Amino acid sequence: MSVLACRGVCKRYGGVAVVDDVALQVAPGECFGLLGPNGAGKTTTLRLCLGLTHADAGEIELLGEPVPARARQARRRVGVVPQFDNLDPDFTVAENLLVYGRYFGLAAADIAARLPALLELAGLAGRAGSRIDALSGGMKRRLTLARALVNEPQLVFMDEPTTGLDPQARHLIWERLRRLTHEGRTLVLTTHFMEEAERLCHRLAIMDRGRVIAEGSPGGLIAAHIEPHVVEVYGDALDAWLAPARTLAARIERAGDTAYLYATDPAPILAALHGRPGLSYRHRPATLEDVFLKLTGRDLRD
Repeated sequence: MSVLACRGVCKRYGGVAVVDDVALQVAPGECFGLLGPNGAGKTTTLRLCLGLTHADAGEIELLGEPVPARARQARRRVGVVPQFDNLDPDFTVAENLLVYGRYFGLAAADIAARLPALLELAGLAGRAGSRIDALSGGMKRRLTLARALVNEPQLVFMDEPTTGLDPQARHLIWERLRRLTHEGRTLVLTTHFMEEAERLCHRLAIMDRGRVIAEGSPGGLIAAHIEPHVVEVYGDALDAWLAPARTLAARIERAGDTAYLYATDPAPILAALHGRPGLSYRHRPATLEDVFLKLTGRDLRD
């Protein structure tokens, strides 16, 4: 049984297909990622799944309920971490959780009983009485995550949950999200961080121009779309070296002053680079970011 199912979902604005024939299925207990360049349709897809935006075509089922017809009933069992924190600055940490819980009809005593566990998960134990403007960006993001769990949801939607955070805060949130999946929660997240998707997601879909262009596990997508080895080469002598070296790689991409050579066997490339003046290089395994850039391109998206 799927926690979330989309079939043939479409949404147009001004004649432009922002979401175009999207089909997705999310299984209970998995972390499902939705990746794509800016404007790919990720946030609109989340809004459609929540019933906050109505689709022009297609079917959506959220926790067994048809959307948008019974979206309100389904959302009672859903948590949402928005792209931008919208905590109430006039309330304390605890008051933000209390007021949010009341939106779900929870009794104040029940919310108060959940506060210690929520604050511990957010790394905010001892900060219940702190004002929002006294919190760091990482603390606010973790509080927003805790707030999304106040109704003990089966499914949590997260729109770019770690954008703008420093590495320490990002890693702490990753640890908390892994804890949620170990507890059996289902997560659906959008992210621009390929490492985040590779670390957290059991499965993911890559969107571009409103359509799903690839879907699978991170490892499966890497194996299906990219040669296993990547050699990044840069330096003043790159142009002179690259012309005769093109036969050594299965595929070469150029971005600015760096060439990316993709190969099944990197040995000939590394031998050709050894001891060459004016060049620096890095040999690494292929990653999800390589898949993303191959499928969606390296051009800047506004």
